[in-house]
Amino acid sequence: MMNILYCGNEKMAYGLLISILSLLKHSTEPLNIYIMTASIQTNKTSYYPVSDQTVQFLAQQVKQVNPLNSVTKIDVTTLFNEEKPLANLNTIFTPYCMLRLFADLVSGLPNKLLYLDTDIVCHRNFRSFYHQDISRNEFVGVLDYYGKWFFHNSGDHFDYVNSGVLLLNLKLIKKTGLFSQCRSMCQEKKMFMPDQSAINKLATSKKIVSHRFNDQRRLHRKTVFQHFTTSFRLFPWIHTLKVKPWEVDKVHDKLGLYEYDDILTEYRHLMPKMKGL
Repeated sequence: MMNILYCGNEKMAYGLLISILSLLKHSTEPLNIYIMTASIQTNKTSYYPVSDQTVQFLAQQVKQVNPLNSVTKIDVTTLFNEEKPLANLNTIFTPYCMLRLFADLVSGLPNKLLYLDTDIVCHRNFRSFYHQDISRNEFVGVLDYYGKWFFHNSGDHFDYVNSGVLLLNLKLIKKTGLFSQCRSMCQEKKMFMPDQSAINKLATSKKIVSHRFNDQRRLHRKTVFQHFTTSFRLFPWIHTLKVKPWEVDKVHDKLGLYEYDDILTEYRHLMPKMKGL
């Protein structure tokens, strides 16, 4: 049994579908999938939670693969409003990136959780990654491809982790108060990539593993999770490239990536059904 955590709003439903389909393809164990969501109002935007209909649709899909699979919606609107990250509500990143910092307050969540961003696609079986011993670690993660060069908490080695894939030890996080401290920091201090910055600054026992568990640049043969982040390209000129998994034509044309076509074909088949809910 593996426990998976996503965070997001209704706009991320298509990303959820693709990511979950990829997990189903590469997992032989039952999956307990949790989706943390909330209704959030900022000065600029109103955000709406993942709908019950979307969750029910995803639950139907996962149970067709294994009746023991489940999808559970967790609305943390009240928790979020009680500790609203006021200093970071109107950054270029949506407030939903900070929802994972409330996981320690949700009763019933298991002690071990694999957190995934909704633009993560699974490429290989992840059983060994999930079942590694993390009893002494608050979380396990991978260095941020670009950020590791610019952000350091230790002067003698790279230690800045990307927060898109995190194997969480909630029991230890509750004991150390990591997420509680991160929420306070997000309330008081404006930061670039607020949740990621806070986690890296305040963690005391993180474990860093191979980039193949969160490949942020491009797909490799041994990649386990591919993260569709913004990257830089040098040719034919220096520019940024941002392609998400649900932008199927761009995945083909811009990235030259066809390895996920079976998943993306299924996604295109299911998308109108989910959209019509």
